[in-house]
Amino acid sequence: MQRSKHLIVPIVATLILLGGCKEKSGLSPAARGGSAQVVEVIPIHRQDLAETINLVGSLQPNESAEIRAEVSGVVQSIQFDEGQHVAAGDVLLKIDDAELRAQLEQVAARFRLAELNVARSENLSQSRTIPQSEYDRARSEFAAAKAELEILKLRLGKTEVKAPFAGVVGARTISAGDFVNTTTAITRIDDLSRLKITFAVPERYLAKVKPGTMVRATTRGGGVEQFEKTIQGEVYFVSSTIDRDIRASEVKAILAEPDPVLRPGMFANVELVLDVRKQVLTVPEGAVLADARGVQIIVVAEKDGKKVARYVPVSTGLRNRGIVEVTPIGEELNDGTQVVASGVGALILFPGAALEPKPLREPFNQGL
Repeated sequence: MQRSKHLIVPIVATLILLGGCKEKSGLSPAARGGSAQVVEVIPIHRQDLAETINLVGSLQPNESAEIRAEVSGVVQSIQFDEGQHVAAGDVLLKIDDAELRAQLEQVAARFRLAELNVARSENLSQSRTIPQSEYDRARSEFAAAKAELEILKLRLGKTEVKAPFAGVVGARTISAGDFVNTTTAITRIDDLSRLKITFAVPERYLAKVKPGTMVRATTRGGGVEQFEKTIQGEVYFVSSTIDRDIRASEVKAILAEPDPVLRPGMFANVELVLDVRKQVLTVPEGAVLADARGVQIIVVAEKDGKKVARYVPVSTGLRNRGIVEVTPIGEELNDGTQVVASGVGALILFPGAALEPKPLREPFNQGL
């Protein structure tokens, strides 16, 4: 029994030693200081970076008006087709004006008589044949008849309902022979020469939104012919009040060169450009390492003719579509410096570790 105990001790020591060797052999080549760690790199470069927010908006026509008559009467004729393009001033509807024309003739006769009486009274007044009061009465009757004649001419002109601006006429609600008054909605006309988009901006971003702020509106259509359209635009209106229910303000923008497939009322995704930083240093988001030591990036440096890792403290700024603005702390980074572009949190790296740089794969190289 005594001999067996002496044999157990060397065997256990041997097993521990083998286990330690196996554990050591499991370390990566880079951690042992042996062969270089393969990493994907991309050069740091300067570019304009925009701060944006994504919102939901709705398309609107440039101008839109509900057409109503200014005088009551029976519709004599409708002079437009539904969906027709019309010019400003085109006659859309004619109301029967027979009664107004008769009244106009009656008032015109009274006006002519008043005009003759004024001329006669003026001659008699100069010769002092009639008192001044008679002459003043004749002039007053002439002025009243003239005003009444002008009123009837205006009312007669309003029996023709005209387009207030160029646009597309919508569906009509009446037919010839219907009686219309000033509250009857005849049709709607929309100016589609350009489109507007309206959306709500949260109050925390309002300080950066003003007339001239750029927007990108994206609309999608389904059905047989699916499409996706992205149009640039510019803010022209920011509401001076904030809706207390949603804590946001209404903002409107004009879209440049709208596509004919777009229609007022369509839903749109709005990308609002809040700020543009000019020519800042940028890296992919995957290149940023944040740990207890702070925010860092790993750049490829030269040491004794070999590629090694160098940790550079940075502060981050704007982020947009996988790209991050970085500013080095305590040292300078040059445009074109190679940076480890992905997986920095998963790679076993340390300052001075040997690297074997490889270009970043294309799917992760978008926008750089």
